[in-house]
Amino acid sequence: MTDPAPAAPLLDARHVSRRFGDFTAVDDVSLAVGAGEIVGLVGANGAGKTTFIRLLLGLLPASEGAVSMFGGPPSRRSRRRLGYVPQGLGLYRDMTVAENAAFQAAAFGFRADDIDLPPDLVASSDRLVGSIGLGRQRQLAFACVLAHQPDALVLDEPTSGVDPLARARLWDAVRTEVEGGVGVLVTTHYMEEAQQCDRLVLMASGRIAAAGTVEEITAGRTVAEVSAPSWSEAFAVLDADGYPVMLDGRRIRVPLHDAITADDVGRVLDARGIRASVRTAPASLDEAMVLVSRDGVDDRGR
Repeated sequence: MTDPAPAAPLLDARHVSRRFGDFTAVDDVSLAVGAGEIVGLVGANGAGKTTFIRLLLGLLPASEGAVSMFGGPPSRRSRRRLGYVPQGLGLYRDMTVAENAAFQAAAFGFRADDIDLPPDLVASSDRLVGSIGLGRQRQLAFACVLAHQPDALVLDEPTSGVDPLARARLWDAVRTEVEGGVGVLVTTHYMEEAQQCDRLVLMASGRIAAAGTVEEITAGRTVAEVSAPSWSEAFAVLDADGYPVMLDGRRIRVPLHDAITADDVGRVLDARGIRASVRTAPASLDEAMVLVSRDGVDDRGR
């Protein structure tokens, strides 16, 4: 008996590129999102994440490559099976909370009462969306996209500006959807959120620089961990010398690669008369992203 064929991706991009004149915003990117998984798309501002999402959803034509949504080209019909929260949230600031909910309901063919609004939003139903905080605006946008029970979610920075408790509640809701078979693509700047994803895709300069689980992306990557009586002085010296320094409490961490070793870090501090202990330690996800962005495409993740 042969094994069943793997299920087709819900969302799929193959060798997609997008150019604006001489500028290439997305360069040969392939990415798929399957049912029941969370794929995190991470990278610095300007890495091409939002442009890629617009390509994947068919909101922007690709210069090269192909995208599919639920097995076919993106269309009005297939987008009805999708829940999309853009960075701009897709809300009307000069309409009330209730009016925004009613508009979303009419667009997708369900009742506004089907939208599960948090109590504080229910209490603010007559307020203009532009007059409520960004965190509550994000809660409203998220509640609206879930109401029509989408098969896939695309969330572009969904928790930016949301307090930690609301952020945790949003992620609980995402996990509930995933357990029901929904596929999720999410961009985030929060590394603690990135670690909740089943796998990550790191973009740098419009390309995929690395992909895989957190463990796969950080594997083999190291930092120099510096402990010094005057940590601020050590930090200033390394920063002035052009090292990509980070802080973990009062310990300084410097991502290492072929051109920077722990011995190099120690020699710089010794030359300035700074007493310090320097040891090699495993890199965190934040630090791995610094290394990946510097190194460019990492074939381990492709």
